[in-house]
Amino acid sequence: MIRNIRSGLHPVAAVLLIVFLAGCSTTETLRPPAPTVSFAPTSKYAAIVVDANNGNTLFQSSATAPRYPASLTKMMTLYMLFEAMEQGRVSNATLIPVSAYAAARPPSKLGFRAGETISVQSAIQALCTKSANDVAAAVAEYLGGTEDQFAAQMTAKARQLGMSGTVFRNASGLPDDGQRTTARDMAVLGIALRNRFPNQYANFSAREFAFRGKLVKGHNDMLGRVRGVDGIKTGYIRASGYNIVTSVQADGRGLVVVVMGGQSAKARNAHVEELIARYLPAASRRGGGGGGGLFARN
Repeated sequence: MIRNIRSGLHPVAAVLLIVFLAGCSTTETLRPPAPTVSFAPTSKYAAIVVDANNGNTLFQSSATAPRYPASLTKMMTLYMLFEAMEQGRVSNATLIPVSAYAAARPPSKLGFRAGETISVQSAIQALCTKSANDVAAAVAEYLGGTEDQFAAQMTAKARQLGMSGTVFRNASGLPDDGQRTTARDMAVLGIALRNRFPNQYANFSAREFAFRGKLVKGHNDMLGRVRGVDGIKTGYIRASGYNIVTSVQADGRGLVVVVMGGQSAKARNAHVEELIARYLPAASRRGGGGGGGLFARN
């Protein structure tokens, strides 16, 4: 597995992910913190908290149990798009056509007619902020030929990154019984995105973006709610419950927090806040001051 990770990442990022995976494999499941707000874990619940400076797992609950990713899937769609940009296959200005199939995807969506186009830069913003399913399908068809072929590429990339419990069937996270992941794998993917594409990662912190003269607001209410939260992605389908991957950095400490299976966005977000409040003070500090952390290295 270490060989596969190294083949898909920059050297430093590969080492950091290896450290993270080692931490996951040696840390015992910890007792969930006593909630200070109403949060009732269900059979869909899974969570993991990772120290972003050293890769240690500070808390986990059902972190390797199969779960539906919902729109967390778009983190891998974006990884594939960022990689295509890095390889020179597309640029910010490249226009992606929207097929009748893509235009017909159910919400959340921007709302295209078949034959229209969207630039790569706008597609990135739409996926990070609006979580647009029509845009995800258009990106998949543009890069992979068909969404099925792109999903197979996404799964292969997941294996390369060490995401052993993940299978992708589409680019959006729309319901599919065969599409599975784990809280651990989503943490691995969040770390990989930040370390390999630090410049593009800033898109995950956007709370809104302008498109065709209108302001499109996002879904991630953790942004601006908790000091130090800088992204990255939410997701929901009925089968999954309310999912989120959150990155937080404050006072030289950093965490990656994944919560899956919340009964509501409000309850999910409150639980993430609890986990941050409990584990951020216990996280390691880099440099004895602000900034940095594992995510800032590349």
